[in-house]
Amino acid sequence: MLSAEHRAIVKATVPLLESGGEALTTHFYARMLADYPEVRPMFNQAHQASGAQQRALANGVLMYARHIDELEKLGGLVGQIINKHVALNIQPEHYPIVGRCLLASIRDVLGEEIATDAVIDAWAAAYGQLADLLIGLEEGIYSEREQAPGGWRGTRRFVIARKEKESDEITSFYLTPEDGGALLDFRPGQYIGLRVVIDGEEVRRNYSLSAAPDGRAYRISVKRETNGKVSGFLHEHKHAGDVLELYPPAGHFTLEPGEKPVVLISGGVGITPTLAMLHTALATQRPVTFIHSARHGGVHAFRETIETLAGRHPQLKRFYCYEHARDGDHPADGIGFVDEALLDKWLPADRDLDAYFLGPKPFMKAVKKHLKALGVPESQSRYEFFGPAAALD
Repeated sequence: MLSAEHRAIVKATVPLLESGGEALTTHFYARMLADYPEVRPMFNQAHQASGAQQRALANGVLMYARHIDELEKLGGLVGQIINKHVALNIQPEHYPIVGRCLLASIRDVLGEEIATDAVIDAWAAAYGQLADLLIGLEEGIYSEREQAPGGWRGTRRFVIARKEKESDEITSFYLTPEDGGALLDFRPGQYIGLRVVIDGEEVRRNYSLSAAPDGRAYRISVKRETNGKVSGFLHEHKHAGDVLELYPPAGHFTLEPGEKPVVLISGGVGITPTLAMLHTALATQRPVTFIHSARHGGVHAFRETIETLAGRHPQLKRFYCYEHARDGDHPADGIGFVDEALLDKWLPADRDLDAYFLGPKPFMKAVKKHLKALGVPESQSRYEFFGPAAALD
């Protein structure tokens, strides 16, 4: 039970977390992955190595401590966390593992003089409240997905119906249920969880669904990352006829219904969820502006798809920006980076619009800043991170 005294102690730790939260969570991850190897498949080791996962957890813990009296102020953070958890099939039994390691790390890193029994008790109560909240919300999603037409819980086997190269880096995989049953619907912008075993080790990843729902197949479009364990495995070793295990679709970064013009802005492989959004928006006759940034033409995926759609839908305007153009590349509308001047020229004159953007963190940080400067309401400017959640401000 989280008492008023517990809340006061937790809130008092906020300055300490601000100054040393990442060191604490780095220690926590190292301890947990060493002592409980069964949770390793849920964590992307590349994000561990870069520190992104640690920074994401530090940010989440800090936000929770700040707003422990008014959890509604956590806003979209809770939705993002539970959807990521559902896509990776996080279960109630995983929460006590995290709790034990987090509390032990608080004591190890801060020392007993600071991390007194009272502090540990307060954080144990606070973590228990957070765990109960997340478990309850996640179970609601699991149950909803299981009971929906074509739905399931846990893994389901899908056959790679076909595999198509989209650019020098991105390949699409079309996936159909091995059991021949119905296919669970999803909202444009959502992703699926993938479970694979590589060299005897289980690994889980999330991939955006890159085509609008059609009731027949899911499509994921995977960028081969440098030293990417799963992306390299999919590109090199998985082919038409092979089987993959999927968790049901999840995600809260989705195209919202409405009548306002839609602007979709993507960088690199961030184009994948915007493709499903694009098809759905066009079907409603909403005006759509599609802006995509790539390093050059060789890594620009789905250009022909967008051009075909533009030929069929006069309400679609599209613009491409290349960091640098190569000889033989198709023309781009801008060279360099997507800056405020380019967006000012490409956006609809009326900035009362719904904007969705996704891409590498520096790209997203710049786009968020530019949209605000150009008068797009912040409440209508939506985004999601590929990996661990992080702040753009």
